[in-house]
Amino acid sequence: MSLPLVITAEDLVTHLQDDSLLILDTSKTENYIAGHILGAVHIAPSELQSGEKPGVGRIPSMEALSALFSRVGLTPDKHVVAYDDEGGGWAGRLIWTLDAIGHTNYSFLDGGLNDWTAKGLALETQTLSSPSNYVVSELNTEVIAETDDIIAQLGQSDFAIWDARSTGEYTGDKAFAPKAGHIPGAAHLEWTELMDKKNNLRLLPLENIQNMLNERGLTPDKNIVTHCQSHHRSGLTYLVAKILGYPSIKGYHGSWSEWGNLDHTPFETGNL
Repeated sequence: MSLPLVITAEDLVTHLQDDSLLILDTSKTENYIAGHILGAVHIAPSELQSGEKPGVGRIPSMEALSALFSRVGLTPDKHVVAYDDEGGGWAGRLIWTLDAIGHTNYSFLDGGLNDWTAKGLALETQTLSSPSNYVVSELNTEVIAETDDIIAQLGQSDFAIWDARSTGEYTGDKAFAPKAGHIPGAAHLEWTELMDKKNNLRLLPLENIQNMLNERGLTPDKNIVTHCQSHHRSGLTYLVAKILGYPSIKGYHGSWSEWGNLDHTPFETGNL
């Protein structure tokens, strides 16, 4: 199957009966139970993170990932469609995880459950899955940023950090770790600014998003690391950079929950 990286609800409807499709729903559990796209298998958002402090958002172990993707029925030939109920954070985190395990055959459902239900398309409450034996034997470190990787590149002209958190978290007015503020030099563009609130949380026109990134120096010629508090919200910013064709984008899975708890990490407060 050949589907583009971003698909619409109308696109997906025509492929629902295709056996090579694996639709993965990363919505809240109660929303999945209440109604989901036909054939969709649920991944609880917590299953995409290790949950271990301080970096609770770090990627799970290869054993845990193997168990997860075996449960949902992933096989190398499956084309994954990822969606959620919040505009793309968890779906983006899933796509980052797929990149990390080397499964690059996927699409993002623009607007996710919000757009699907707004258009009156069919939902079901039946829970189905066909487990597989998926083994994660290595991780692709080209998409995973670590704390020391970032420290080593701070101040380099070809390096940029995309902070996807709220303004208050970025300035240091809101603290969710012993350190409050941002990584020195980080550019701020909150993840929700990428969504069209008047169009069922679908992405804004890509030209608009690119202009916002250009204004902040987050240009495609740079090696970019994106993060939030736990690499959930930055799942969407990672995905958007991929959609825009950025050749070098990584997700900092430790994110601020890790950075803000370490003794040796520099930080700044206020606006740049």
